[in-house]
Amino acid sequence: MTTPRPSSLPAPPASTLRGALADYLSLRRALGFQLVNAGRLLGQFVSYLEQHDINTVTSEHALAWATLPTAASAHWWAIRMSAVRGFAAYLHSLDPSVQVPAAGLIGGAGPCRATPYLYSDAEIRALVQAADALRPRLRAATYQGLISLLAISGIRIGEAIALDDADLDLDRELLVVRNTKFNKHRLVPLHPSATRALTGYRHLRQHAHPRPASPALFLSGAGTRLWHSNINLTFTRLLDQVGLTRRSAACRPRIHDLRHSFAVATLLRWYRDGADIPALMPRLSTYLGHSDPQHTFWYLSAAPELMALAGERLQAHLGGAS
Repeated sequence: MTTPRPSSLPAPPASTLRGALADYLSLRRALGFQLVNAGRLLGQFVSYLEQHDINTVTSEHALAWATLPTAASAHWWAIRMSAVRGFAAYLHSLDPSVQVPAAGLIGGAGPCRATPYLYSDAEIRALVQAADALRPRLRAATYQGLISLLAISGIRIGEAIALDDADLDLDRELLVVRNTKFNKHRLVPLHPSATRALTGYRHLRQHAHPRPASPALFLSGAGTRLWHSNINLTFTRLLDQVGLTRRSAACRPRIHDLRHSFAVATLLRWYRDGADIPALMPRLSTYLGHSDPQHTFWYLSAAPELMALAGERLQAHLGGAS
């Protein structure tokens, strides 16, 4: 005998799966959860179900989607599956026929951190040059501007996607990054050359789309805000064209690593200049949008050259103290 379902919790029809996702995210966010990464992943998961005409969530489909990026680590698969499990549990409360993937279905959910792929200046220039061949012209300019901005500012890819045209302050030569990872705003100063480049991009964008469908700073060829999934696909193609491949099982080139590269390059420059690193580290933390300088100190372990310079600094200090 089937237990009657409370009238206040109707099971979502298959056609409203995306609506159910919106309700789920709204509910969780009302409880204080940000769900930036989970919201993006679940949007991709629902798109996967829609593309395959799948009307409900099953463990089989969740596993197939979670392991789609075949080159990814088991840890990343586990993160994807974890996002689906939360959504599936919500749907199951509305419709008991929805399957909730078992915990531990994918191993590797423990603490894990990918080894950053530190791009050289030459590699970044090669990626920007490869983006010039993209079409239409606005798409090429968008990816050239996006990659360049990530490399010279260290902002997160999600922050770059969320930038609106009004967030570029040309008079003060800075970006206003709003509602960041920790729900804060911050100002990111820009070099005059970056301001000039973004001004040129803005003119091209306005010519291509005088009345764009989105207020975003970076637009797609269709005049809409960029999607994280599409950026990753395009960036992967650019990596292939340039010939950049993984350096180890734990180190593969990602667009997020442009942020790591910026941070490491900054620290290397400070070390070589003999700067007071502990005094400057809070500035870099604020610039990057870290909640605590200890998160920024992690970059010290990202590059052997940094560790060597840190060792030399420590040795000099100990020698002077003896």
